[in-house]
Amino acid sequence: MASLRQRMIEDMQVRNLSPHTQVSYVQQVSLFARHFRQSPEALGPQEVRAYQLYLTNERKLATGSILIAVAALRFLYKVTLNKEWVWEQTIPAPKKPQTLPIVLSPGEVLQFLACVPGLKHRTILTVCYAAGLRISEAIRLKVPDIDSKRMVIRIAQGKGQNDRYVMLSPKLLDILRTWWRVARPKGWLFPGDRTGRPITRMAVEHACQQAHRRCGIAKPITPHSLRHGFAVHLLEAGTDVRTIQLLLGHRSLATTARYLRIATSKVCATQSPLDLLPQPVAAEPAPAPPQYF
Repeated sequence: MASLRQRMIEDMQVRNLSPHTQVSYVQQVSLFARHFRQSPEALGPQEVRAYQLYLTNERKLATGSILIAVAALRFLYKVTLNKEWVWEQTIPAPKKPQTLPIVLSPGEVLQFLACVPGLKHRTILTVCYAAGLRISEAIRLKVPDIDSKRMVIRIAQGKGQNDRYVMLSPKLLDILRTWWRVARPKGWLFPGDRTGRPITRMAVEHACQQAHRRCGIAKPITPHSLRHGFAVHLLEAGTDVRTIQLLLGHRSLATTARYLRIATSKVCATQSPLDLLPQPVAAEPAPAPPQYF
């Protein structure tokens, strides 16, 4: 397995897959080999099918987790082992349920951010909402990425290893300046406990959970909820979908267009036929008059 592992890592490096993807794929293939206690070179379509059934029926993994395993095994057999299989039949990908995110209202965003403990964590989560950043992008911001002359924020090597620019809100600039005066960061804008490293994603998520318990909002809240709110609130304010796509860094316009199904100014602004009735519906039906004959 050691030589096969190295070949797979080299194949991923040649194709410039992100370090996170490389670690994830190697882990998934390792779990697959450990399950059968054999090298993947000695395994074939029957074992792959049995493993997928195991993940689905016994492990009961979420569809997203199974999709990662499928992607890793497809890469191994298609690229590293150069198998000429019909991939949709040999290693089928499960259909992913199409869900819509639960979005906070602007008032709920304000209420939530006011409950975030600590200036550093509150500033990071405010950046996620004000600029629509992923948490992984927010924690890796550097001081020079904040361009107050052009009023933009540079996102270096975001998801998909793509750079992009987003707007720098004047209110956010004031918040960032307050943070800079307190912490005086020199490299990473939000340094972590380890010297030379940014704050960890886990630390911010923990602060988010604390704020969620404090704020009393029943909706589920994660750092990514603020990115969803950024997109939906811009859409409700009249920003076109293409602009939002560029700000979010989505590769496909279809990914951004799903927010159209959430925005109250679009689908939900349609008047219900109940409101078109000539008179209000009674809360309880009127009792029928007694019949004496």
